[in-house]
Amino acid sequence: MIVIFIVGYTLIALEHPIKINKTATALLLAAIIWAVFALMGPNSDNSAALIHHLGEISEILFFLLGAMTIVEIVDRHEGFRIITDKITTKNKRKLLWVISILTFFMSAVLDNLTTAIVMVALLRKLIDDKHDRWFFAGMVILAANSGGAWSPIGDITTIML
Repeated sequence: MIVIFIVGYTLIALEHPIKINKTATALLLAAIIWAVFALMGPNSDNSAALIHHLGEISEILFFLLGAMTIVEIVDRHEGFRIITDKITTKNKRKLLWVISILTFFMSAVLDNLTTAIVMVALLRKLIDDKHDRWFFAGMVILAANSGGAWSPIGDITTIML
């Protein structure tokens, strides 16, 4: 199983040179490893282990679906307009600082993942260029993780990294 994992991880790391989507590779890798585990692993309680891991993944998935749905509803009804109207700078450096500081302190109150989802929705309104938006999104992730680690209310999560 370790060899299968290393080969799959290498394929994920080499996504661009070999032109295979990392999502497809990860899903195929997971299916192969679970199949090998079920066929060759200890037969004591494979189904319990599978259900446990599916439960953990489902928690994250349903949290993301709920958070993204709420953010999209707020966005659809222009709920973020209050914030985007207050940010008037066109200077990218100032905007980066404003977004990063806002993300840092929001993450101290909200959890990191929710903060990142909200701030990326704001970035879509503020920045038109896709390349710049990716750069700003990277800073949002760093600021969200930093803010969550700084606050006793926030959490230390590296799921986005």
